[in-house]
Amino acid sequence: MSQGNLSERRVVGMGATFRLAAWLAFAAGAAAAALAQQSRAPLELATFPRTSLEITRLDEHHAARKYAFEVWVADTPERAEQGLMFVSDLPDTMGMVFPLPAPRVETMWMRNTYIELDMLFIRADGHVAKIIERAHPLSEVLLSSDTPVSAVLELKGGEASKLGLRAGDTVTWKKPAQ
Repeated sequence: MSQGNLSERRVVGMGATFRLAAWLAFAAGAAAAALAQQSRAPLELATFPRTSLEITRLDEHHAARKYAFEVWVADTPERAEQGLMFVSDLPDTMGMVFPLPAPRVETMWMRNTYIELDMLFIRADGHVAKIIERAHPLSEVLLSSDTPVSAVLELKGGEASKLGLRAGDTVTWKKPAQ
């Protein structure tokens, strides 16, 4: 084997080694960032703004039935990312609303969520576009609004059925004081 071929192979080998080292450094950095995000302490729900929310349902005789809830407002990306994760019990009259900056097709999941939730996807006009009942705890399956919405409301699992809520009902809430 000639000396030229040996030198050439060393250079190629060093390039592959460098690429491998760079890839490993990148992977380690990405893993560290993911671990840091997961190990971050959860936000305290007591720090989330709260407000009153009302759902109006018209019954078969066109009589309005109103249901009042006290909700936390997930009004920042950090609050929205956490949502009701790590909550082990949710009273029937409590929930969380996720206002969106602009209407869009929204997807949710149940990562680190220990209880079943009903998800009401709310259009910009305040009407419920879709309800997903009893979303499975700890699931990472994406749950979609399928149509542009301006907010998502999460209630205790089974609450939508218990109250007879359905698409077309109206949801209103007051923006919390800053």
